[in-house]
Amino acid sequence: MQKAKVYNIADSNIANLGTELEKKVKLAAAETEQAWKGVGKQVGLDIWRINQFKVTQVPKNAYGQFYSGDSYIVLWTYKQNDRLAWDVHFWLGTYTTQDEAGTAAYKTVELDDVLGGAPVQHREVQGYESQRFLSYFPNGIRILEGGFDTGFHHVKPEEYRPRLLHLKGKKFIRVSEVPLSHKSLNSGDVFIVDLGAELIQFNGSKSGVAERAKAAALVQAIEGERNGKSKGRVVEESEDDAAFWKALGGKGAIASAEAGGSDVEADSIANVEKTLHRLSDATGNMKLAEVAKGKKIKKSLLDSTDVFIIDAGQEVIAWVGAKASVGERKYALRYAQEFVTQHNKNPATPVSRVLEGGENEVWNSLFE
Repeated sequence: MQKAKVYNIADSNIANLGTELEKKVKLAAAETEQAWKGVGKQVGLDIWRINQFKVTQVPKNAYGQFYSGDSYIVLWTYKQNDRLAWDVHFWLGTYTTQDEAGTAAYKTVELDDVLGGAPVQHREVQGYESQRFLSYFPNGIRILEGGFDTGFHHVKPEEYRPRLLHLKGKKFIRVSEVPLSHKSLNSGDVFIVDLGAELIQFNGSKSGVAERAKAAALVQAIEGERNGKSKGRVVEESEDDAAFWKALGGKGAIASAEAGGSDVEADSIANVEKTLHRLSDATGNMKLAEVAKGKKIKKSLLDSTDVFIIDAGQEVIAWVGAKASVGERKYALRYAQEFVTQHNKNPATPVSRVLEGGENEVWNSLFE
């Protein structure tokens, strides 16, 4: 089987707007997007998956489960000062297609318009999700292989394709599918062998309490999804379990906890050395210039007539002033993403856009 093409994250900006892709999306939407009917009026989470330029609702029992071959839109509605507020994310899987990624970005802008332009917008990339995104899923997120373009379909437990799930993290646990082999194991994390009718939780000798607890919760959730047709059990690294090793294709050496890498810390972005930049077209040309860094960054430096971009280390956020020009507002998110590239940051760094008056706690935490 041909290996899926890894999506180039550098192509995930909204520069596609106004192109042939936008025309295709508009045509597919038939001028009216039914997916947005009545959304954002109640506190809670809504998730959609992109399929052939169309937005399809994800069932609530599948929330937290993402396919690496797809793109998604996630809307979080909450109360802030007794009024509704929103965060809208477009999530890009490692093997999503160019069309799906572009559609997700475009539809996020469309959803933003439906909600009056008030939501905080975010771009999320598989494996580099922001803390805010991960906070929506108390039991962690699950990254599974496949997607709409792969022809993936659900099967019965007794027919299920064997897979190995890897759980890693401390406060926010990520779950991803890895090759079904002893080479994927390490002593610092927890793994689940999913054989359909049997679920085997493998606890690395140095795995964390949170990882073990999340794995147990995940096993229980999968059992529930399959109406009790799957049964789970736990294997410690010190045990020599024949069925476990058979599922992995044979026994082999287990990598050290150090080789498995450090767990993802839920560090506050407020503790990272930050830089503040001003985006303005007041001179007739769009210019981005550094304003302050570190502890010198104050809210008083913000000006409602322009856009400001903060590099918070783990995330880049564009703040759009209420009186910013049409051009500044239009290109705020795009410049934030280009900032990532121009400053040699990881291309998958989370990128967000927030409007003056609609700031969330993440933005407010960046200031002294």
